[in-house]
Amino acid sequence: MTERKAIETWLTDMDGVLVHEGVPVPGAPEFVNRMKSSGKPFLILTNNSIYTPRDLQARLARMGFDVPEQSIWTAALATAQFLAGQRPGGTAYVIGEAGLTTAMHAAGYVLTEFAPDYVVLGETRTYSFEAITKAVRLINDGARFICTNPDATGPSNEGALPAAGSVAAMISKATGVEPYFVGKPNPMMMRSALNVIGGHSESTAMIGDRMDTDVLCGLEAGLETILVLTGISTRAESERYPYRPSRIVDSVADLIPEI
Repeated sequence: MTERKAIETWLTDMDGVLVHEGVPVPGAPEFVNRMKSSGKPFLILTNNSIYTPRDLQARLARMGFDVPEQSIWTAALATAQFLAGQRPGGTAYVIGEAGLTTAMHAAGYVLTEFAPDYVVLGETRTYSFEAITKAVRLINDGARFICTNPDATGPSNEGALPAAGSVAAMISKATGVEPYFVGKPNPMMMRSALNVIGGHSESTAMIGDRMDTDVLCGLEAGLETILVLTGISTRAESERYPYRPSRIVDSVADLIPEI
């Protein structure tokens, strides 16, 4: 195996890596502080498109993290950036929350339900049958179908919730049209994050807790991949995949000495 360059840029997932079920992972606030003090560029990534970076900054602050707003990169931001590059100044019918609508507006998009260029599906806790029906009809009329992320379920204190991937499957079944997913495991999520902070794949590490999204995404983007065992994937489960992370550690606390 080719020896990699020293890590100069860090990308890390949020849920399962820094926080777990609303509680900080032990050592995670110290890990974030070490990244900040090192001066090395870093971004905290999330497939969740509900919240704006400012919202997430406030949520993390309540859990003891001191994270700059500009150090948070969401699937909503990546989606808006992608669409701005594909069709500048376009129009979209959006199903989602403030994290997605704010990002779309900032990218210069007009949100409309009248002959939009795109139907853009994101996360929301209030998916409505009316909105889904509208999306189906607009796609049938020729709108292109984009989804922020393929996650089938999302976490909650009460258990799993249907997420954007599940609703996208419903719309696809009704239209025969598959969406283009921008978020993880699409390596575009990683590349867009690297572009934001001027990172290079050969000297960047991606830290995640899921083999099927974080590790796969980092691998396909050419990054060093680090699986932590504080979230979804276990060490035994990681052995069942046809690809491997660069390494496995118990938690981000184990990475503090090398930053």
